Amino acid sequence: MSLPAIYSLLPVLLAGLLLFGCGKEQKVQPQAPIVEVVEVIQKDVPVYAEWVGTTDGLVNATIRAQVQGYLIKQNYTEGDFVKKDQVLFEIDPREYQAALDQTRSALQQSKAVLEQAKADVSRQEARWDTTKANLKRIRPLAEQSAVSQKDLDDAVGLELSNRSAVDAAKAAVIAAEAQVLGAQAAVEKAQLNLGFTRVISPIDGIAGIAKAQIGNLVGPGSIEELTTVSTIDPIKCYVSLSEQEYMRATERRSKQQVGKVPLELILSDGTTYPQKGEFAFADRQVDVRTGTIRVSTTFPNPQKLLRPGMFSRVRAEMGIRKEALLIPQVAVSEVQGKYFVAVVSSENKVAIKPVRVGQWFGQLWVIDEGLQAGEKVVAEGIQKVREGMVVSPKPFSARGQAESGAAQKPEAKPEAKSEAKSQGKPEAKPQPKTEKR
Repeated sequence: MSLPAIYSLLPVLLAGLLLFGCGKEQKVQPQAPIVEVVEVIQKDVPVYAEWVGTTDGLVNATIRAQVQGYLIKQNYTEGDFVKKDQVLFEIDPREYQAALDQTRSALQQSKAVLEQAKADVSRQEARWDTTKANLKRIRPLAEQSAVSQKDLDDAVGLELSNRSAVDAAKAAVIAAEAQVLGAQAAVEKAQLNLGFTRVISPIDGIAGIAKAQIGNLVGPGSIEELTTVSTIDPIKCYVSLSEQEYMRATERRSKQQVGKVPLELILSDGTTYPQKGEFAFADRQVDVRTGTIRVSTTFPNPQKLLRPGMFSRVRAEMGIRKEALLIPQVAVSEVQGKYFVAVVSSENKVAIKPVRVGQWFGQLWVIDEGLQAGEKVVAEGIQKVREGMVVSPKPFSARGQAESGAAQKPEAKPEAKSEAKSQGKPEAKPQPKTEKR
């Protein structure tokens, strides 16, 4: 290409270079992230105390065999409701029926001996009466020397002999009566043993799984019970109170500041049991290892929903907290046991603040320290914000709150979570919902 042609292209090349350089400098400014914010509200909320509990039957009857024998029948369905005196198991009764028949025969023999002894007493008393009458007649004659002294002595001796025979016959009657009583006791024991071959339920309740099978040899020496029957309406729920909680509760009751406090039962799935419970009794002593005292509460259980051994939480309303600060649970982030919220200022600038949290109230969390009423906190999009960032806020939607709170248990509290964690149970934490950009 000739030199004049190159010179003619220089303006075009310079213009292209300038346009390329300007294109690199004109970068698109990033948009402020859109987040949903909510104001910190202030209202009166109830104050709850909550404890981890375990349900147990009101009465738990352990069913054991009281006589030895082979199990021949099971008369109940495992897990069903049984009535008092209902036959649960049957043991082979033949040995005990034979023993009963034998004792009854011995009783009849003892009664026959007793009747014979009583008849002998009657005979001896008749002879004694005769000898007494003879002695009464001879004694005046002997005083008049109408009969010999020998006749008088014979009459006296015969009277004494017959008296002794009467006493001996009466003693035989007493011995025969004792034999009858012994035989009667043996019959009653044999009857009891025969009755024990029909194992009955001592209470109304739910019968558990049978621990013995048909054909097993069972008896008083067996280590394992046959089954267990539990009364579950009402049902007990045991909780452990610290010494301080127990003393405060006792003080309130002594001062009659409160009557019977209705109790709520929070089940393991987070739902609240519809029936209200009440305090039943406290154990006799404090556990020296844990510093807690075991307390029993009772709950009606007409539908038989609750069963012994269920994990639950017992909650009691202890008062009203005035002007508490509340924010949605999803607005709180937890990092290594510490809680933070993102506060949006009037200039739409974000400040990350640590807060001290209290109890949960439905889908809201009570903030004990770190916020003020009227401040705006990020409820949706909290994962997109940083300290000092400028954001584009919009009101927090009810849909977002419902979706974010759906995975949470509204009744749970931080204290309850710690207790669940200490028992090896999964800990539910409020997680912010990830937004699609």
